[in-house]
Formats: sequence, structure tokens, C-alpha cells
Amino acid sequence: MIPLFAFIFGTALVFAFAYALLPTRAAAIERRLEELTLSQEEVEKPRYQSLIAMLKRVGERAPKSAKELGNLRLRLVQAGFRRDEALTIFFGLRVAFSLTLFALFATAIFGRPNIMMALGALGLGYILPGMALARLAKRRAHRIRLSLADMLDLLVVSVEAGLGLDAALQRVGQELAFAYPELSDELRLINLELRAGKPRSEALRNLADRTGVDDLSSLVTMLIQTDKFGTSVAQSLRVYSETLRTKRRQRAEEAAAKTGVKMVFPLVICIFPAIWVITIGPAAIKFVTVLFPLVESAK
Repeated sequence: MIPLFAFIFGTALVFAFAYALLPTRAAAIERRLEELTLSQEEVEKPRYQSLIAMLKRVGERAPKSAKELGNLRLRLVQAGFRRDEALTIFFGLRVAFSLTLFALFATAIFGRPNIMMALGALGLGYILPGMALARLAKRRAHRIRLSLADMLDLLVVSVEAGLGLDAALQRVGQELAFAYPELSDELRLINLELRAGKPRSEALRNLADRTGVDDLSSLVTMLIQTDKFGTSVAQSLRVYSETLRTKRRQRAEEAAAKTGVKMVFPLVICIFPAIWVITIGPAAIKFVTVLFPLVESAK
């Protein structure tokens, strides 16, 4: 009965996936209008646009929860994906990856079909895209964290030269566009929000939320308090820059202190066996060549 149930379950998944790929009437009309209005250059775009459209159709029909939507949207923004359809594409990618792994293990491609392994692969395929997204967000936050020291130096110079904080942020974003594109992009968004009429405190808080970097959140809090109490922005930035460099040095010292512990496992697994073979191997061979003839002669 297990193969029969596996066949029924797999058939149902295939039909569900095919139904999810069917375009709705509104989507078909919208796609037809886009085809009529596209220019020749847009028509010659790579074919991966059709794959993205397929993922969007699958993601629109994927089950979602309100809490998961908020967390995933924030994680996508922190990873650098700010487009409106990024969340839908992510859900479609998650569903497609899960069904692909299930199909691979439920068929005879990698060996004998196993429904339990296929179900495990289905769950793993649902989890892996979230883990990859968290990894991307963490790497982007690390790159932004490394660029904060240079940003603060330029910001101090710009403010002390007579620029206001808004103009200084814009100028620093332009200067860092080549070396640190992620941070430059975030500063450009602050400038756009300020031009749109948002208060400076709200725009700075949005910067902290979009990046997820603790040091940048502390900088935003300091700038908001400086603006509220009317203290010197240049002096506050200089003090915070020194504090940030101290924290970076402490992190480097902490990482150096952890190196000895992290080297234990490579030493034990990779280096010590080779040392034992080199040091004890010749003695063991000599021992065997001398002892075995003596044992046989004694017999």
C-alpha cells in the first residue's frame, strides 16, 4: 500500500503544481498588455524573466501567515531585496525547491524511491531557502559594519567643513559608491526619504531597520539624540568614531583569542594523524619485521 499511497501523493503534488502555474485571467490580460507595450530592447531580455514570472505565480498561491510575512519581508530588505515582488518570488522559490527535492527522491533518479526520504527532502527544501536568505543578510550586514569607520571619518570631515547633516550624508553616500556600494545605497535611500518629506529621525530609524547592524543602530540613536538636544554633531560623531574603532579592535582581539580553540579540531583530525604516521610508522614497520620472524622461529 505504501507505493500506492506514494504514487497518489506524488500525482496530487504534480497536479497542484501544474494548477499553480496556470495563469489567472487577470494575469493573462496583464501579460498581453505588457507584450503590446514593450520596446524591442525589453523584448530581448534574458529568458530568466519567464522563470521569475513562474515563481511569482507559484508564490501568489503559496500559503502564508501574517507573522511570517513581516519577518520575511524584513529579512529580504536586510539582504538587499527591496522590490515589491521579492516576497512573492521567495515563496515561489521555496515551493519550487521543495517540490524539486521531493520529485528527485520520490523517483528512481538517485536510487530506489523512498517516500520517507522524499518527505524529509520536502521539508529540507522548505527550510534551506530561509537559511540561505539569513546567510545573505548576515554577509551584507558584515560588509556594512566594516564600512562604518570610513563613513564616520568622511562624515566628520563633511560636518566640520560646514555641511549640514543631510547634505553630509548625501555627500558621503556619493563618495562611498565605489568602495562600499551597500552603505552608499542605504545613504541614498535616506536622502530620498528626506526629500519625500519624512522626518530625519524616522528616516534614520528606517536605516537601522533595513540594515540590522547594531553599530549603525547605535549611531542612529546618537544622531537622533544629538538633533533633539541641540549638541554639536561633529563632536558627537568624533567621539562615536573613537568608540567604534575601540569596539572593532576589541572584536579583533576576541577573534584572535578564539583562534587557538578553533585550531584544535583541524589539528586533531588532519595534522596529528599524519604526524603519528611519520613518527611512529618507521618504528612500527621495524618492530613488525623484527618481531614476526622471532615469533615464527619460536613456534
